[in-house]
Amino acid sequence: MIKIVTKRAEFSDYARPPARVAAEAEASVRNIIEKVQSEGDRGLLELRERFDGVGADRPLRVTAEEINNAYRQVTKEFLQALHQARENIFFYHRQQKRNSWFTETKTGSKLGQLIRPLARVGIYVPGGTATYPSSVLMNAIPAKVAGVKEIAMVTPPDREGNIPAPTLVAAAELDITEIYRVGGAHAVAALAYGTETIKAVDKISGPGNIYVTLAKKLVYGQVDIDMLAGPSEILVVADETADARFVAADLLSQAEHDTLARAMLITDSEELARQVQQQVELQLKKLSRWEIAREAIDNYGVIFVERDWDRIWQLVNLIAPEHLELQIAKPWEAVDKIQNAGAIFIGPYSPEPLGDYMAGPNHILPTGGTARFYSPLGVDSFVKKSSVIAYSRQDFLNEADNIISLAEIEGLDAHARAAKVRLEERGR
Repeated sequence: MIKIVTKRAEFSDYARPPARVAAEAEASVRNIIEKVQSEGDRGLLELRERFDGVGADRPLRVTAEEINNAYRQVTKEFLQALHQARENIFFYHRQQKRNSWFTETKTGSKLGQLIRPLARVGIYVPGGTATYPSSVLMNAIPAKVAGVKEIAMVTPPDREGNIPAPTLVAAAELDITEIYRVGGAHAVAALAYGTETIKAVDKISGPGNIYVTLAKKLVYGQVDIDMLAGPSEILVVADETADARFVAADLLSQAEHDTLARAMLITDSEELARQVQQQVELQLKKLSRWEIAREAIDNYGVIFVERDWDRIWQLVNLIAPEHLELQIAKPWEAVDKIQNAGAIFIGPYSPEPLGDYMAGPNHILPTGGTARFYSPLGVDSFVKKSSVIAYSRQDFLNEADNIISLAEIEGLDAHARAAKVRLEERGR
């Protein structure tokens, strides 16, 4: 049963994400990466067979025939929903795109910034206990809006080596045909270092389990990564005007993801807290993934009861949730008080699943309190920026003495000399 906590002294304990023991797992992941790095396809296929049970006879790359066949396995209703989601996500992310810029002084110097897309990225689409075509859209669309030319997708196969049809169709609808039936830390290693079949990428995005996350951590520097994502989490802030059924349903929408998922509510109403607690129990029984949700709710579900709204917003910013829902009478008045949140859902008809699938903003979000310094995946995640400096002679001469002074203070004589030779060229 979801816990109700009323003692302020206990708030900080429940506000912290669960500790994840990773030392042993990290050593295992390091060995996996080294094997793929040194053995290429052979090592990758051995690891796929060990972890996924798929023999080496199944090629790494998904064929065009498999992608075409996938369309025969999905419904018209799925395609309609997928197309609408694609349209909404493209629309939102196009608003994020920025252009290169330049400025010029009166004396002819130019300064600017070139914004260029990454050349090649790898997207990781989770599998295993569920099918995630929405993750294909959320990973790939901002990369496409940014102008990335090459997108390679990896995703875990089932025991027969097959990829879920909705996942393949989602990729095909974005013209992604470079798809590999491999997941886990070994897939991350292949994207980072390359193999005979899989060409190395510049960046890896997309969430996965603890092994995927650790692999991304270990290959960072060889490639860029989006973030180190942990278990899903939701924090609902609600007052007496909230519908307990809505709140409970939204808490469970994240609890069903993972046994480590966190479902949290902060309210100033003890009555609402009790109603939500009851509703969670009633609604749990109706879920197909009730066992996963039950474990998450029992271990990490919590309802904080706090009547001081200043303290409520302090607690929100301490938790820095992945998903934050505001189900209160005047939610827009509260937005300025929120400093740390991955995505903010305002009002009773903006449930978290709206953001997961259809609204348009990205659902790949910072977790575990990292919303203090991370942002959602977006177009900026797939570009790089170059500074441009083009000084006129007059402007250089105006700054030369300052350059020399700072260089000499730092003991960098060659830096100073690079300025001095230009002063000596024709005299000052």
